[in-house]
Amino acid sequence: MKCPYCNHLDDKVIDSRPTDEHTVIRRRRECLACGSRYTTYEKIESTQLFVIKKDGTRQAFDRYKLISGVMRACEKRPIKLKQVEALADEAEQYFLNSLKKEISSKEIGEFVMEKLRHLDQVAYVRFASVYKEFKDIDTFMEELKGIMQNSTRIE
Repeated sequence: MKCPYCNHLDDKVIDSRPTDEHTVIRRRRECLACGSRYTTYEKIESTQLFVIKKDGTRQAFDRYKLISGVMRACEKRPIKLKQVEALADEAEQYFLNSLKKEISSKEIGEFVMEKLRHLDQVAYVRFASVYKEFKDIDTFMEELKGIMQNSTRIE
């Protein structure tokens, strides 16, 4: 491991521990040349997921792009970043477990909408309005009616 401070290649591991999810190992290291300490993370390299966009192009699945989109829908809502990150983790794990190498952006959008529907209905409507590209107020109202019918059934 190259020291981020002096670029020396030799270090020693001071501490190793798994993260809360037990999917990553966190290591504290000390450079043998300059004595600086830094943290590294080790993760098992998994199969790369590719997203097939609406226009047919393919791009690598980007967890942070997913978090960013969900965070925009959750702006000024009582939703913690930790909840959004958990949603992104769940989505990524779900699609990795499907054993498909390529997933459509539609599948991701549907998965996220289903999770947001249970997490926060306002965030759900915000996300759906962008994802489903509501063209006018009528399509928006249809979506709201569907939410209202589902929420009255649940109660």
